[in-house]
Amino acid sequence: MNMLARSTKGPVQLVTDPTNVPQSAAPRPQEQHAISPRAYAGPSIISAALSVTGRLESAGDIQVDGKVEGDIRGQTVRIGNQAVIKGTVFGDVVELAGTLEGKIEASSAVLMRTARMSGDIVHQSLQIEQGAFFNGNSRPHHGKNMPKPA
Repeated sequence: MNMLARSTKGPVQLVTDPTNVPQSAAPRPQEQHAISPRAYAGPSIISAALSVTGRLESAGDIQVDGKVEGDIRGQTVRIGNQAVIKGTVFGDVVELAGTLEGKIEASSAVLMRTARMSGDIVHQSLQIEQGAFFNGNSRPHHGKNMPKPA
């Protein structure tokens, strides 16, 4: 879809006085709830061309395809097969397809077949696909809340 395309049909009306909004331009009640400043906008992406030193935190999802030296915290954290991470990854769901030197603390951790991990995993659920490399300790955590970083 063209990002600059008009989403409404008919003439565009310029409103200079917000108290005098034409009925056709006023938002309908169902539209008011659909537009929210906290609406899900997709994952935050660290592209393959990007290298970050420091901590990444998001209330939503994070996808890392580049290099990160530092801790990462998000709801779902996906680490692509070309990504290189040095630090701890926290999330409800952590999917590792790249390289991680550090630790995973997640409710659900998945090491994909291309994953290369050196470090420990604290988890409620752990899946390691055939072909993944894992050098470390796995420790199940059955509590409702996962441990917080130090």
